[in-house]
Amino acid sequence: MKISREVKTAVLVISGILLFIFIFNYLKGENILESSRTFYAVYDNVEGLATSTPVTINGHVVGKVQEIGFTDDGSGKIKVKLLVDSDFKFSKNSKAELYEAGLIGGKAIAIVPALDNAEEAKKGDYLEGKVKAGLTALVNQRLTPLQEKIETMMVSADSLLTNINSVFDVQTKANLKKSIEELSLTIESFKNTSGSINKLITDNQEKLTNTLSNVDNISSNLSNITDSIANANLSETIKSLQLTINNFDKILSSIESGEGSIGKLLKDDALYNNLKGASKEMEELLRDIKLHPKRYFRILSKKEIPYNEE
Repeated sequence: MKISREVKTAVLVISGILLFIFIFNYLKGENILESSRTFYAVYDNVEGLATSTPVTINGHVVGKVQEIGFTDDGSGKIKVKLLVDSDFKFSKNSKAELYEAGLIGGKAIAIVPALDNAEEAKKGDYLEGKVKAGLTALVNQRLTPLQEKIETMMVSADSLLTNINSVFDVQTKANLKKSIEELSLTIESFKNTSGSINKLITDNQEKLTNTLSNVDNISSNLSNITDSIANANLSETIKSLQLTINNFDKILSSIESGEGSIGKLLKDDALYNNLKGASKEMEELLRDIKLHPKRYFRILSKKEIPYNEE
């Protein structure tokens, strides 16, 4: 049977249309020749996620992200269409977890199957969207408090430096510089003094040795003297000294009570008065001799000189 040109043209056009549809869907990530299932998940933020991103189950690639767009309720949330090529069965309670595929690899979605014997997830069902904190988020969580502490510390350090600058004015810096110079001179002087002492010790090494030997001998002699004193009969000497002190105390007690010549001399008022009167008369006699010596020295005058009281 001969096929007409119109039929050939129609078959060619239909084949072209089918091929176009296949290529168009393939470029969109959907293979119409395979039995694929479509699921949806909603997220607040999918930054880093792109179409054709792999969808995995337990690390195994089972599909890809087919479409990303906003939800129809105007909430601004993101709806992600997932195309799963695998026949692996999981319940509708499973979760679609958004995670970081690497430091620079963007994000991917992993279906976390819930094997809880619940109703099986069917084509067109919505899976619970969940975001797994990645390395960047964890680093940011750790770095944010650290950054705040560093900022606080920098503010404190700035205040400290400001206070130091206010304290170390020109005059203070000059004084500090002068003090450092004087300290340097002191250290240099101490160095010279140390050198002189070392030279003095070196030059008088023999004398120092002799001196130390003499000190050693003196120490030995003192040790011997100490031993001699320790071995002496100190108890008898102390006893004799105690007896002498007791006797002297008795003598002082006797004098205090008026016994003996010294005691009577100290305690007898009559004797004191007599001695005082005799002393006064002796003083008058000496004064009279001094004024009238001729009365007492008859060798100079044979005539008796009468006594007239002045």
